[in-house]
Amino acid sequence: MATQSSPLLNRGSRKNYSFEPFGRDDMVNGSSAFTLLDTVETYLDSHVDLLQRRLQHHSDRLRSKAEEVLKMRDFSSAGDNVVGNLERDVKAFKLKVSSRMTKLASSWQSAKVVRTREKISFFFGVMSLLFSALIFGLAPQWVHIAYTIQALYLLPLRVYFYKKRAWHYFLFDLCYYVNILNFIYIWLLPQSPTLFVACYCLSHGSLASAVITWRNSLVFHDQDKVTSLFIHIYPPFSFTVIRHYYPDAEERFPALRELQHLNPLRALLLSGGIYLIWQMLYWKFVFVDRREKIESGQRTSSISWLLNSKSSVIGKTLSKISPEGRIPSFMLGQLVYSIVTELPAVFILYDSPFWSGAFLISIFAVSVWNGGGFYIEVFGRKFERELEALRKELAESAQASSPSESSPTIQTLPDDSTTSLQSHQSSSQELLTSLLVEAPSTTSFEDKSCVSAAHAYTLPPGTHTRLLGSRDHI
Repeated sequence: MATQSSPLLNRGSRKNYSFEPFGRDDMVNGSSAFTLLDTVETYLDSHVDLLQRRLQHHSDRLRSKAEEVLKMRDFSSAGDNVVGNLERDVKAFKLKVSSRMTKLASSWQSAKVVRTREKISFFFGVMSLLFSALIFGLAPQWVHIAYTIQALYLLPLRVYFYKKRAWHYFLFDLCYYVNILNFIYIWLLPQSPTLFVACYCLSHGSLASAVITWRNSLVFHDQDKVTSLFIHIYPPFSFTVIRHYYPDAEERFPALRELQHLNPLRALLLSGGIYLIWQMLYWKFVFVDRREKIESGQRTSSISWLLNSKSSVIGKTLSKISPEGRIPSFMLGQLVYSIVTELPAVFILYDSPFWSGAFLISIFAVSVWNGGGFYIEVFGRKFERELEALRKELAESAQASSPSESSPTIQTLPDDSTTSLQSHQSSSQELLTSLLVEAPSTTSFEDKSCVSAAHAYTLPPGTHTRLLGSRDHI
């Protein structure tokens, strides 16, 4: 049997989230936010069977009352029309509730899959944070191993989903390039001072600062945001531990024996050279070989996304430059940005455990702040808009049920017919009220609107008129 419930629940459960693509936290996709659906799920789990039985009970009672009235008295033609209309209204109401409940059940099942995935992401995100904190305090020599294990899980998923959505050109960005270099150093070339300097500077420069510039957010339920934050914050965390907190680090990473202090010029040149290698490869592969696909809109890259982003300062700046000069300007800007963001790592962080810790805490605090803004602003405002839309729907429904607008046909009924009609109307009102006002206390805003809509169907005492016609607004 198809599950049935109130049409109000069906209206309140429709959501249109657009989740943020590309791992950038200023792109709110909304793939991601189902707070109202969770409330609906909680309500359905405990009330759907009760509502179904109550609807059937009220329907049977209305039918039996109509039969009793017909046996007691022969109605006039007007009275017969009213009873017929009421029966048709009840049948139409039941059919509409059944149809909407079927749609709700279908969307609920699909949304349930999404919620399950988000719960899994939330669980692993929180546990990863706790595990990272514990392992840093108890066994810092395991941090780079935790970094590798999590990357083996998160990065293949990122590749799969981005390829599936045709976003895979973002996988050629600098952050992925630096992460690959980090793993090469950690597991293949731990004795290379050149590679260590480049990895340390780039991890503390472009990657760490991207948490601020790209507004990465600590949003545990969104795997895409969790992955983006991991890509940008775990490399500087791992290399800070290797540099300052790893016990006997020179034994595991021999390159540190030759790097008691950094030569600022040499460090910037080495990291800049590694950066230029990536930039040339990126320019050849994306801007030359795949230029037609990007210009036609078949693929999206960082620069094309920035140009289409109305809220991005970089995009607004690039849009003021002539089309032929945008790519060189973008590449030059990235190079300058990379060098500037490496200066604190070269002059301060490499020699100071205290300032290295303060730097990581600051970056992490920004991501937490952005995540809090996501939950409060995005989910809160979206829920508020949906409640406002629901209130307008109910107000329009109540207005449509007024005597001057709900039906073009008004007939005068005998007193006895009116009494019977009022009895039917009272039962209908009880049915509507029972369906609409028994929601949990968390939806009190909706309850008040629902009560108003239900009362719109009440006939004032003593009236001898009744509107005949459809009840499509129910």
